[in-house]
Amino acid sequence: MKASVLFLVAVVIAVLLVLSAAFYIVPETEQVIITQFGKPVGVPTTKSGIHFKAPFIQEVHRIEKRVLEWDGPTAEMPTKDKLYIVVDTFGRWRISDPMQYFIRMRDERSAQSRLDDILGSETRNTVARHELVELIRTNKDRKAAIDDTVVAGSGSIAVGLPSIKFGRNALEKEIGEQARIKMKEFGIELLDIRFKRINYNPAVSEKIFDRMISERRQIAERFRSEGAGEAARIIGSKERDLRQIQSEAYRKVQVLQGKADAEATAIYAAAYNQSPEAREFYGFTRALETYRTSFRKDTTVILTTESSFLRFLKGEPLTPPGPFRSAPAAPGSSTPPVEAPKLPPAVVR
Repeated sequence: MKASVLFLVAVVIAVLLVLSAAFYIVPETEQVIITQFGKPVGVPTTKSGIHFKAPFIQEVHRIEKRVLEWDGPTAEMPTKDKLYIVVDTFGRWRISDPMQYFIRMRDERSAQSRLDDILGSETRNTVARHELVELIRTNKDRKAAIDDTVVAGSGSIAVGLPSIKFGRNALEKEIGEQARIKMKEFGIELLDIRFKRINYNPAVSEKIFDRMISERRQIAERFRSEGAGEAARIIGSKERDLRQIQSEAYRKVQVLQGKADAEATAIYAAAYNQSPEAREFYGFTRALETYRTSFRKDTTVILTTESSFLRFLKGEPLTPPGPFRSAPAAPGSSTPPVEAPKLPPAVVR
């Protein structure tokens, strides 16, 4: 009884092993090629689900059905105008003929290596047939935006950008068309290829950057000189207007001051000519003012005995010689002009 149970268990295990080797599952993202003794048999299985194969003698090889990525190596190559640049590209591809792909490539690693060879070669050939500006500009219809103030200056920027015939999009399309023909025999369909980065050769990058810096400095100096000229013009105009305003103001001040002095003199004359006492008081106040302004500490004065300037110092009363006269009366004034008293000369030290 025990032996029969063990035999039954062994038979079940053997059946399970045979069934597991006879059936395989194909997911949505894969396609399968069956090989028998290393050679493909039948047609590729592209439909997802559970499928049958001969157990133990047939082997399952899974192949991607999704879009795959190709990231090309960075390579240095010359352009038509003899400029060495460093180009980095990337692309997208998929397996269009699984049987052909399996026979020629076997696995994805081999396919990536062949893509490096084909796409790298076509990229190098295309770049060598065109100038650098064709790789930089997106397409021939795109117009570069150039500042008129920059174009008006000097240097290579003033010349503007050269015209192009193709553009980067057209070159990418050209590379794809040439490479697509060669990759078809490997069962691979190239979907797209793009330039990821384009740089100058490191040996010449520094010189190019120095030239760009020099051109920008020339433009900056031109802007500075134009700004300095405009500033000088504005400052000159400001100084001219300021002097004109100051001159006009000074003229008006002098006119107003002259009128005010004339009116003040007329008022003084009218006030001090009203009576002999007023004239005497005016002479007295003027004498005191003269004393105050003439005499200082250690001042020596030499006067004659008949000097009216000495009269108040001797205690004699001042007798006005008559009405005094001032400057002409202000226009429209009814007060007649008067004359100030005359003092004899004195010597002051």
